[in-house]
Amino acid sequence: MKTTFQEQAVEDLQFSADGFRLYGSLHLPARRPAPLVVGCHGLLSDRRSPKQIALAGACQRQGMAYFRFDHRGCGDSEGCLETDTSLDQRVSDLLHAVRHLYRRPDIQQRLGLFGSSMGGAVCIRAAGPAGAAAIVTCAAPVRSRPLKAAFVAAEPHGRAGTLLKDEFDLIDDLPRIDNLLVLHGDADEVVPVAHAHEIIRLAAGPKRLIIQKSGDHPMSDPRHQQAFIREAVRWLHRSLVIPAAG
Repeated sequence: MKTTFQEQAVEDLQFSADGFRLYGSLHLPARRPAPLVVGCHGLLSDRRSPKQIALAGACQRQGMAYFRFDHRGCGDSEGCLETDTSLDQRVSDLLHAVRHLYRRPDIQQRLGLFGSSMGGAVCIRAAGPAGAAAIVTCAAPVRSRPLKAAFVAAEPHGRAGTLLKDEFDLIDDLPRIDNLLVLHGDADEVVPVAHAHEIIRLAAGPKRLIIQKSGDHPMSDPRHQQAFIREAVRWLHRSLVIPAAG
C-alpha cells in the first residue's frame, strides 16, 4: 500500500454496535496508512477524558492513529448507562470500532489498545478477539467488585450503584494476553494496587509494571500524567510503528 504524507487531522466519526449509534474522534498522523490505537474510557467517563486526549495527541505525533470513542450510554453515544453497561457490551463496542476503522484505507491492520479503569478490563477481555499487538492499562481491575463497591460507598443512592449488575472476572483472560504495560497508583482508593500485581503475575510476556508512588485512581498528579504519556507512547510505538518500518 502506498504511503502518503498529509496534514495531521482529527475526524469525528460514528459507527454502529448492536443497534446503537456510537460516536468517536479519530486522530490521524501525517504519514498514512498508520497503525491504530483504540482507547476505552472508564465506567463513568467518556472520550473527552483529558488523559485520553493527551495520549491521542502524543500517539498522533509519533505516527500512530488514535481513536477515542464514547461507549453506549456515555457521552454522545446512544444507549442508557444504567441498562446498557456491562463488560461484554463494552467489549462489543470496542470490536465494532476496530472493524469499522479497518475498512479505511488510511488505517493499517496493526492494533494497540489503551484502557483506563474499567476500560482496561475491556481491553484485556477484547485483546484476543481484536488481535491486539500491544496493550496499555491504567488502574485496571481484575474483577468488578472493587469498582462497584467504591462507587456505592461514595454515592450510596447514586446511579453508579445500579451499574455492573453482571459481575466480571478476568482471571482466565490474563494468561492469553501479552505485550502488556500496566500502570497503577499505590494509593488508588477505587481499585487497589494488588490488582496490578495480579495482572502482571498472570499475563504472558513481554510485560511491564509501573507503580506510581502515592498515585490515586484518576491519576491526578501531573508528574504521573507526564510519565504515563511518555511510557505508554514508547510501549505502543515499539510494538506498532517500529515493526512496520522494519
